Amino acid sequence: MRSVLAVLTAGLVLASLVSCAASQREQGGGVQDTFVFGVAGAPKNFDPIFNDDGESFRPQRQMLETLIAYKPGTAELEPGLATSWTPSDEGKTWTFGLRQGVKFHDGTPFDAAAVCANFDRWFNVKGAAAQSQMIYYGDIFEGFAHNEGDTQGQPVYKDCQASDPNTAVLHLNRFKGAFPGAFGLTSLSISSPTALKQYNADQVTQSGDSFSYSAYANEHPTGTGPYKFGGFDKANNTITLLRNDDYWGDKAKIAKLIFKIMPDENARKQELRAGTIDGYDYPSPADLTSLRNDGFQILARKPFNILYLGINQKNNPALKDLRVRQALAYGINRDALVRNKMPEGAIVPANVMPEAVAGYAPDAQAYPYDPAKAKALLAEAGASNLKLNFYYPTEVTRPYMPNPTDIFSVIAEDLRQIGVTINPVPEPWNGGYKDDVQKSGKQDLHLLGWTGDYNDAGNFLGTFFGRQKAEFGFDTPALFDELSAADATVDQAAHATAYQQVNRDIMAKFLPAVPLSSAPAFIVVNKNVHGLIPSPLTNEEFAPVSKNAAS
Repeated sequence: MRSVLAVLTAGLVLASLVSCAASQREQGGGVQDTFVFGVAGAPKNFDPIFNDDGESFRPQRQMLETLIAYKPGTAELEPGLATSWTPSDEGKTWTFGLRQGVKFHDGTPFDAAAVCANFDRWFNVKGAAAQSQMIYYGDIFEGFAHNEGDTQGQPVYKDCQASDPNTAVLHLNRFKGAFPGAFGLTSLSISSPTALKQYNADQVTQSGDSFSYSAYANEHPTGTGPYKFGGFDKANNTITLLRNDDYWGDKAKIAKLIFKIMPDENARKQELRAGTIDGYDYPSPADLTSLRNDGFQILARKPFNILYLGINQKNNPALKDLRVRQALAYGINRDALVRNKMPEGAIVPANVMPEAVAGYAPDAQAYPYDPAKAKALLAEAGASNLKLNFYYPTEVTRPYMPNPTDIFSVIAEDLRQIGVTINPVPEPWNGGYKDDVQKSGKQDLHLLGWTGDYNDAGNFLGTFFGRQKAEFGFDTPALFDELSAADATVDQAAHATAYQQVNRDIMAKFLPAVPLSSAPAFIVVNKNVHGLIPSPLTNEEFAPVSKNAAS
């Protein structure tokens, strides 16, 4: 009897082990079925409409999809959830032919009704707290059904109609130069209407300077993408995504994708060398040569970003004077900053947008390093004893800002040399910095930037300066109207020409920010990793990524 039991027990153990191994293969338990990527910051949440930063968008892009996509490695448009998009002659109606046979992760069919449910949801969101966090939507669509937050314009969006299950027709109140490119914005990803309703997606509350989000945003993001949400382990700083085996397109090659949050770049490098991660973003420019020499792959994104010194005109009256803002521009040795602190290939841009974007004006007013002129302008404006609160982020690396503390230190010292007293205010990127700078406007100066989403000047200039914002603290209808007119120019050549003039006026007449750098950004991965294509939009897709056994 004991021998029979022993055999049965051994058989059960063996069956259990086989079952466990199979389960691990299915869920990405094997070494080659799991890909761990080191990232520089935590997401704010997982609902794209309430986000505007790359670290939040990175996992969202693997789970949720947009009507229009971008060709890997480029800013060129290609079909996404829509296989076609056709504008009317005046650009106020867009007809989308939708991909068929697609389902959301919860089994809800993707169709025209689902598309319209998303557009109607965004338009009808209620509450100042929720609307204030819809930064991209406010910039693109300019207004809501009922404006309750800091977006106070007349809405661009009119309505959406499902003419049949596979055709969605979007009506706008006026032409918008951002389209069709903006239909690829991660913020405008299409979510399951069922999940949005089930998990109270529009529930956003504010307490002081802090915001809280819904169960949908925190625990149940539900899209159509090649990966599904597997959980956010905040104790271990890991986001886990699992392969969507019902995906409509090519299935992800890696079963389990893990984003490991490591704000310290040196820690990311050490873990790559130790083999505990397979790659990481934003390696230090100083480490590129040694990493390459050690056999790691260095993948370069083409420059499509801008780093700027933002100037908030609200708190310190002296900053309302153009001469003072110009003095700050003349007082910063931007060439030295780019040469010593930015990656190889970085430049000092002439505008507050990268030169690759149509509408760039290389002949805009320049501000070469001239501390004597800076001091003279301050004296002329009666601001020789200027004192400024200079905010800069910590616990983050951005594609346009590889080491915020180093960059701050260089700029602060330059400004001290022209007689400006600097009060440093460091804050964690997602622990107060972005809300204090962009929502509360507590700063006088700050470091921030932007990686383009699509190739249109409005994505930069309109996003920054197209309406009154706490970040810059000015209300200048002349600039707002000029940007609106440029955006509404239908002819593409005239559209670019209009934005060139806007760039000249921004640099000569307004100067709400000083452009510091436009730079390539890098990814480093192990030599056994294949299929990761760097994107100038930081829009990397991880579904095609595979890896061999470690050698």
